[in-house]
Amino acid sequence: MSRILHIESATSVCSVALSEGGLRRSFQEAEQPNTHGERLTLLISHCLNEAGWRLEELDAVAISAGPGSYTALRVGAATAKGICYALGKPLVRVDTLQIIAAGMAIQVSNHEALYWPMIDARRMEVYTAAYTMNLELISPAQALIVEEDSFGTWEGRTLFFAGDGADKCKAVLNRPGMYFLDVPLAAGDMIPLAQKAFDSGKFEDVAYFSPVYLKPPNITPSKQILWGNITKINNL
Repeated sequence: MSRILHIESATSVCSVALSEGGLRRSFQEAEQPNTHGERLTLLISHCLNEAGWRLEELDAVAISAGPGSYTALRVGAATAKGICYALGKPLVRVDTLQIIAAGMAIQVSNHEALYWPMIDARRMEVYTAAYTMNLELISPAQALIVEEDSFGTWEGRTLFFAGDGADKCKAVLNRPGMYFLDVPLAAGDMIPLAQKAFDSGKFEDVAYFSPVYLKPPNITPSKQILWGNITKINNL
């Protein structure tokens, strides 16, 4: 049976899981947010020890491919690619929003509803997409500034929202037919999706794989650098 390492690092809390034949064997989650660089490899080691496996016994590595935090996704991708490259293992991608949608559909089954997983993208912006209960993609992933009429196109449909970007939208999205679920994003929920991709032979090119960012990184330039540039301009 296939042994897969699952790495989820798209949001503030990273997690790792191991599965065998589609069944979870081990799970570890960072206790503190935004500690991906410090904790991710340790979480992998703890999972392997718990399962009694060696790294080289893995059949594949699955990565939560975004969208999400730029830096966090890069840490996860670099770790997954490093393992795959060093050991010659295939890389499987799983869409991060689909992971949340899968958890939503398990919690509430409604064939007529649309499931809108949301990942926080700061202020009133979220990364989101729409799925059916069977995880069919209805509206592709986008960076959306949430306003009262953002989902007017879907008026009359039952809409479920979840994810770390959903809570801040409750005050705005409060019309009849809109419901919020508590579905945390975790590596354990990647397992069925990753196993399906593995069984279908849907592997990524390790050298060229890149996460889905949707937006450029939010990087604040150094004040020292900015002041230096201003000084150079003034001296022209």
